[in-house]
Parts: sequence; C-alpha cells; structure tokens
Amino acid sequence: MNAKGFASTGDMTEKKITFSEIGPDIYAFTAEGDPNTAVIVGDDGCIVFDAQATPAMANSVIERVRTVTDKPIKYVVLSHYHAVRVLGASAYKAQGIVASSETRRPIVERGQQDWDSEYGRFPRLFRDAESIPGLTWPTLTFDTGMTLYLGKREVQLMHLGAGHTSGDVVAWVPDAQVMCSGDLIEYHSACYCGDALLREWPLTLNEIREFNPKAVAPGRGDALKGAATVNEAIAMTRDFVTTLYGAAELSVAKGRSLKETMAATREVMDPKFSSFAIYEHCLPFNVSRAFDEASGIDDPVIWTDKRDREMWAALQG
Repeated sequence: MNAKGFASTGDMTEKKITFSEIGPDIYAFTAEGDPNTAVIVGDDGCIVFDAQATPAMANSVIERVRTVTDKPIKYVVLSHYHAVRVLGASAYKAQGIVASSETRRPIVERGQQDWDSEYGRFPRLFRDAESIPGLTWPTLTFDTGMTLYLGKREVQLMHLGAGHTSGDVVAWVPDAQVMCSGDLIEYHSACYCGDALLREWPLTLNEIREFNPKAVAPGRGDALKGAATVNEAIAMTRDFVTTLYGAAELSVAKGRSLKETMAATREVMDPKFSSFAIYEHCLPFNVSRAFDEASGIDDPVIWTDKRDREMWAALQG
C-alpha cells in the first residue's frame, strides 16, 4: 500500500481474529492491530468492553462469546466515544450502555462529525455500515468511577485521567487482577492521538501501572499476558506519546510550521515506530494534535471529513 494514500482507505486486508482467555472467564477479541473488544463473564451475565464499529462486526464478537458462555450480555462499556468503538453497540441488546460523563459530552458535541470522519478514513472497519442505527448513546454515566456486579464478580469502571481522549475509561476485575485499558494502551500498534491530551496521557499510564495488572486487553494489538508484557506495552505507549509531544513542543518553541513539525517528528518517530500497525495513517493526525496542544489549544479541534482531507493534503501531499 502506498503510505501517502489517504489514511487507511487502501487497507482492505481482512485481519485474523483471535479470541483468547486472558484471566479466569475474561477474554480478549483481537485482530492484528484492528480495534479490540474485551469480554468479562460473571455469575449471571457478561460485560462487553468496546463494541466494534457496526452491528455486523459486533456479531463477530457475539459469535465468539457464544463459544464460551450462553449468559446474557448485560452491559456494554464504552472506553471512549470514537465511532469505531461504539457504533456496533445496538447488536448486543444489553440492558445498559455505560460510559464516563466525559465520553457522553463529545458524542453530543462531535459524535456525528467523528462518525463521518472515521468512516472516510478507514472504510474496512465499517463492514455493513448500513446496519448502524445511529449514534450510540450511553444509558448510564459516571464521573470518576462506578462498580458493576455480575453476581459475585465485581467490575470496577474508572476514569483515571485523560489520554487517548478526555473521557477514557478502564475496567478493572479485582478477583482476576485483569484490566481492560481501551486505547490508553496499544501494543505494537500506533497510538491514534488526533483527539488526545498528550501531556496528561503518561500520568494516566502511571495510574494504570499502580494496579500491577496480571493481564491487559489493550485497544489494539495482541492481548497482554503477564506483568512483564503489560509493563512493556505501557512503556512502549508512553514512549510513543512522549516522543510525539516532545518533538512538537520543540518545534513550536522554535517557531516551526506544522509541515516542518511533521518532518521533525518523523526524524525521531520513524526509527522507533514506523513498523507499528496504522503508523502512517495516524501520523499526520497525531502531529496536528501535538502541534495544537503544544501551541496552547487544550480541547482537541473537531475533525470533520473535510478537515481530514485538507490536513492530509497539506502534510502528506
């Protein structure tokens, strides 16, 4: 694929799905760098963490869930608001769709623009897009945390801080010492930082590390089993985010343009991260956001399909 083709429009290769147990009755649905979903099974039902982009794709998750349990899917938890994570939620017919209040806010503010934008960037991830009934609205929200019970099994949902977005949620299963991190942690996959709060992200990673998880279901990339792999992935994510922001901060301080910042960022990022999944897709969006944040723009500028194409032409043209 030509790296300069817009975003991931040229990526039509179907990925191999893996459904693996990462803790007792906790499963990670992963697909070689495509968006992951996690499943937590309790006494009387299940929680699905991140819904996939369309009901048709959610059905691939449901098929895997039905190989391990026939218990109802009670809750869908949204780690954040991005379309590729949430628009498949209706397929699960859950009694509750749970998110942080800081995830609901951007759905109100920019949910439709985000949907149009993401669909334009990465059409393969929206298989049978016609099956999406509309925006996904949380039915339960919380500010900093809430606990869901699946019989005896406790699942703690927490907004530990911003990072990938302003409202990221993690799910912690204390009896198994397993965490679902969403896109706060990626493994051998580029972090998408177009809507990130880059200065805060490493602090949120510190919070996750304090839990010493035995396993993590990351946002993209293989499931992380064992403390050593978990810590490697956290360190890798931190390195990605801090290298990106550091390059932008230096460039802004030197009065460089966005295009010059892109070149300066490549110098430090390419040698370490160019082999990561979706690296070329993410880089222009990442540099744009890092440049904005380093310039004092705290709230990420809304991406639209039009802004996407203009930015891409300016930076990758």
